[in-house]
Amino acid sequence: MLQMDRFLRHSLSMWLLLQSFVLMAFCFHSATTCPKGCYCTDTNGYKIVRCSNAHLGEIPKDIPNNTNKLYLDSNQITVIHNDAFRDLHFLSELDLSHNSIGSVEIGAFHGAMESLHSLDLSSNQLHSVNKDTFSTLKAKINLSENPWHCDCNLQELMSTVTLDTGSSSDIICKTAAEEEHSGKLFLQVVKDGGFCNFNKRTTDVAMLVTMFGWFTMVISYLIYYVRQNQEDARRHLEYLKSLPSKQGKSEESSSISTVV
Repeated sequence: MLQMDRFLRHSLSMWLLLQSFVLMAFCFHSATTCPKGCYCTDTNGYKIVRCSNAHLGEIPKDIPNNTNKLYLDSNQITVIHNDAFRDLHFLSELDLSHNSIGSVEIGAFHGAMESLHSLDLSSNQLHSVNKDTFSTLKAKINLSENPWHCDCNLQELMSTVTLDTGSSSDIICKTAAEEEHSGKLFLQVVKDGGFCNFNKRTTDVAMLVTMFGWFTMVISYLIYYVRQNQEDARRHLEYLKSLPSKQGKSEESSSISTVV
């Protein structure tokens, strides 16, 4: 019995040790594996992952967790999904330029929000991005060479980001809320009054139309009310005129008294 007990305890210890070894090996493998088609190096303590021109259609899921610099430029990536970089807590530089990215979901950069210092999204297919997508990012962002639709939403988005030095001059309005701004430099239009003023003018016009509508209804009701009262007054007057007068009644009474 004593030997059996020692054997069981020894087996349990070996099993726990094996589990720990497997877990450590898995973590080590996750931290050191290089995605297919990519080239990984360690330089001066920095983990650099280069996946440039690797014919990627999406963000690799097996990027080492200790990656500092990640180059995903010149691929065919179309969407950056929510939590695409959630495990990359040491990522400081991210290059996504020269792809076909047309959508960036809110929360796409969760996990790298605090560490990311440089984000390149230039030369993609970005048309519009939710203003909350970059709101907590501290990184300098390059958003140039995209077919932007310039409107108040884009102006609010740009107010939440820190643009990379020199890239702002290449943010052009492919289309715009007001046709006259199409093809113009985004910052120039903002300087001249911005896109949100157009929304404000539209809102003001809508309010004026609404107020005019209510005013017309009130005036119409007052006119109807006055005319209705005038009609009632006329009918009442005609009714009073149709009644026998008191004077006629008095003369008739006097004639009866004289006869008697």
